[in-house]
Amino acid sequence: MLPTALLYFHDVARTGSITEAAIAQHVSASAISRQISNLERTIGVTLFARHPRGMTLTEAGRLLLAHARRSEAEGEALIRELQDFDKRQKRIINIVSSEGLARCRVPRAIARFTVDYHDVDFHLDVVSSAEATRMVVDGQADIAAVYALGLQRDVTVEFSAAAPAFAVVATGHPLADRSSVSLDELCAYPLTLPAKGLSQRELFDIAVQMEQISPRIALSADQVSPALEFARAGAGAALMSRLVAHPEGEDGLAFVAIDHPVFHQRQAQIQTMAGRRRPAVQTAFIEVLAEVLAEG
Repeated sequence: MLPTALLYFHDVARTGSITEAAIAQHVSASAISRQISNLERTIGVTLFARHPRGMTLTEAGRLLLAHARRSEAEGEALIRELQDFDKRQKRIINIVSSEGLARCRVPRAIARFTVDYHDVDFHLDVVSSAEATRMVVDGQADIAAVYALGLQRDVTVEFSAAAPAFAVVATGHPLADRSSVSLDELCAYPLTLPAKGLSQRELFDIAVQMEQISPRIALSADQVSPALEFARAGAGAALMSRLVAHPEGEDGLAFVAIDHPVFHQRQAQIQTMAGRRRPAVQTAFIEVLAEVLAEG
């Protein structure tokens, strides 16, 4: 649905190379270069900074890329709607979610939604929160359910709720009956944490640096299940949002609040592409997903 010039521009922006864009489009590099030059001449601004090893977007180029992504995503959504109308095919909503929210909350929202919408199917990809946001920005997904620290660029935050980290311990653990625990008390036990680079680990590292604590990280695990099993075994504790847990509770586990302000900075967010026209069925699902997240 994109004009040729915007299509070529999009691929150069994505690859950073006229040669790679030409390979992707099965045309000559000179054809790509000519279209980009004509586009810059027509608009009257420089879209790329040329370097010996490739091309990077200028600020004007970044604005045009956001427009191209929205146009491409809206064109694809329109085609799907037209096909659904003409052929009465099932509609598909593409969702990306962090593992913590995909463990329980997102599937519950989908199940609740499908009771009333029999002609809607879902495709769910479980990725990191950063990757989920990127996929929405790039138009590869319709909706992202993620953990985030504050607002994100190039997306619309449709819903947000506080998602503080809790200490997760076995029900027989010395901390299990506490309403809250200090960071110093928590770090007296072996811990399992995500790898560095994830928001929860970033907040933990900030907190222990502030308090000058040297914790024992017995297990680094980016997946939810190994961390929960580590905690369930009773030797130590994991750090998790309550949204990871089933609303009915988790057998053998207790969630204990951590008394430190750093752990209250993280949010659970529903994100969509900024400025994109959204089909009514996606808006309806976002409302259901927001309800399910708010229940936590």
